Amino acid sequence: MTQENGYLLDNRQREAGRRFDAFAGIFDPWTLGHLERVGLTAGWRCWEVGAGGTSVPTALAERVGTTGLVLATDIDTCWLTGLAAPVEVRRHDVVREEPPGGGFDLVHARLVLVHLPTRAEVLRRLAAAVRPGGWLVVEDADPALQPLACLHERGPVEELANRIRRGFRTLLAQRGVDLSFGRTLPALLRGAGLRDVRAEGYFPVTSPDCRELEAATVRQLREQLVGNRLATESEIDQHLANLDSEELDVTTAPLITCWGRRPA
Repeated sequence: MTQENGYLLDNRQREAGRRFDAFAGIFDPWTLGHLERVGLTAGWRCWEVGAGGTSVPTALAERVGTTGLVLATDIDTCWLTGLAAPVEVRRHDVVREEPPGGGFDLVHARLVLVHLPTRAEVLRRLAAAVRPGGWLVVEDADPALQPLACLHERGPVEELANRIRRGFRTLLAQRGVDLSFGRTLPALLRGAGLRDVRAEGYFPVTSPDCRELEAATVRQLREQLVGNRLATESEIDQHLANLDSEELDVTTAPLITCWGRRPA
């Protein structure tokens, strides 16, 4: 997605690749554990929605094998390179285009729907793309549930980090992001006709990938933070310098993972 259609973090920017790598380090073990929990195995047909980078499609391909299929879609596929069968890469606008046909054993979207103005309608479309007996797994952020960058605000370094995180949340809200979306997923999945709905939340307290994600995001949004008077150039420079230290404990917004099964 690009800024023209409302997405704050343009995938075509250089920092997007660093953000995808950080997401993989932070969330992939959690995500893949849940996909395996619903039975992901050889031969499954999977649709990875808004794939962004290659980490999840690659992991899915390892699990479905040569008898399966992994369809990795995004409105901008510039980072989805170097993938081979059973992965198929396709440019697809999940807001404006109908879902791919054929029915999927698994449809998965991570940190996608929260950015879409028609997120509830898109979720219903994703649910309809699941074959009878198959699973929809949606993972999205809930920044309002835990809004801080630094849980332990022990001094000016952490205070600055939290002030810049508030600026980021302001920019998200201006773009129509629902900062409480993650918690609504169970009701939305049930409303889409899915059964056996469950949900869990996750966020790390600190890690090198958390600091890298924070730095990449701030660098990517620098112009908008300054232009909207949410931070100064010097404050951003200081925050980026602080992130080079292992002493700064930075977390992410909670990730809510929700899964449900289409009745057979």
